[in-house]
Amino acid sequence: MFYYVSQLTALWSPLRVFQYTTFRAIGAAITALLICIVTGPWVIRKLTELKFGQPIRGADDLGDLAVKHGEKQGTPTMGGVLILWAVVDAILLWARLDNPLVLLCLATLVCLGSVGFLDDYAKVHEHNSKGVSARMKLISQVLFGLAIGLYLATHPVVGKVARQFCVPFIKTPLVMDMGILAVFWIALVITSSSNAVNLTDGMDGLAIGCTLIVALTFALMTFIAGNSKLSGYLQVPFVPGSAELTVVCAGLIGASLGFLWFNCHPAQVFMGDTGSLAIGGLVGAIALMIKQELVLVIVGGIFVMEAASVVLQVASFKLRGGRRIFLRTPIHHHFEHLGWTETKITTRFWVLSVIFALMGLATLKLR
Repeated sequence: MFYYVSQLTALWSPLRVFQYTTFRAIGAAITALLICIVTGPWVIRKLTELKFGQPIRGADDLGDLAVKHGEKQGTPTMGGVLILWAVVDAILLWARLDNPLVLLCLATLVCLGSVGFLDDYAKVHEHNSKGVSARMKLISQVLFGLAIGLYLATHPVVGKVARQFCVPFIKTPLVMDMGILAVFWIALVITSSSNAVNLTDGMDGLAIGCTLIVALTFALMTFIAGNSKLSGYLQVPFVPGSAELTVVCAGLIGASLGFLWFNCHPAQVFMGDTGSLAIGGLVGAIALMIKQELVLVIVGGIFVMEAASVVLQVASFKLRGGRRIFLRTPIHHHFEHLGWTETKITTRFWVLSVIFALMGLATLKLR
């Protein structure tokens, strides 16, 4: 909305600052942060009044850790509504709403956030940690991913770039036009990213802290992708209009900082699937829009570790007669069983996330 104020420069020339992506990105970050900080206590109080307490996994899933995690029983969940509220408001206020990439980000937040909301509601309503069936969640994510993929692959402006397959360290696309396969590839990335963040959300501040670092990294990457000179210099794909995604990333940065204020140990609120599925899908969609989806594997290394640990554990259990690779999964629970405290695990994973982010940024130059 504020972008259009820049069209009134004839009345007052300083209003031109609203044209600049960097200025609006800062505004989006501050707006989302303030929304979370100011309204957070009210949201937490309402969730508590509605008895939306987090169901805790039992001893069959967590073993000896079930007693320790039982201390969190009753902590309100579905705090992801606070994150989504803050990010969506920041986008509506500071981003250009005539940009199709921005609209896709809004659609991702609303659609996947709704899937997560229904899952969280089923959990608190039925007082168990299962919620909506995994199959139904997966089908919903895949269908949404296919819809996004179809839109991007056929878009007259960004479609040509969206159908490319780019690999880090290589200057030119490995595949210039994937055709219909691009649609399925986009669906796969969005679904995988959404679930990876969801699996990471198992400790106070872990998922949102890593999200903050990833959002900071992609704020820079989207700005580069939307600038023809910078993208040409670094030899990364130039995507028209993608600079506006910097504003979206900035909104996520502000919301992550604000939510972390309440989610740090001991957490006053959990984001639940409402937040994690939407955040994961948003990050995956942004990476796809600027053709850095494989770099997301590096930047979001913690999310990849968490998801990979679950996949490997399940595969080992089925193929090796019940033998496990890790003591518990996702992998943060493995370190809990080794005796690490929750704050130590979270802090060290944040450190690793920063390292992964720096490695991802390095790929922009090493081509």
